[in-house]
Amino acid sequence: MSTKITVSSLYRRSLKLALDWSVHRYLWRGQAMYIRSLFEANKDVREPRQQRALFQETEDLLEKWKHPDPYHAPTAPGGSKFERNLPAPILDPPRPMIL
Repeated sequence: MSTKITVSSLYRRSLKLALDWSVHRYLWRGQAMYIRSLFEANKDVREPRQQRALFQETEDLLEKWKHPDPYHAPTAPGGSKFERNLPAPILDPPRPMIL
């Protein structure tokens, strides 16, 4: 597999993993920017041994941080029961109790 495809795959998996751990999209955005900065910091590495070491380190981190119950789209086979990031339902306040 080419280096570009491997890096793209690792980057996408990193973003999806961060999304599994984030409750809200606006919190995930900061994490996504941090992940992007980590990948950008190593974009000039051309030595194959260093690249393989970085790939292995990233794979190990992804395995370490893997979510125990990852989110799957509700329409996907085996998908999660609830939609992500939906606002809480607005319920009427309880009626006052008359004693």
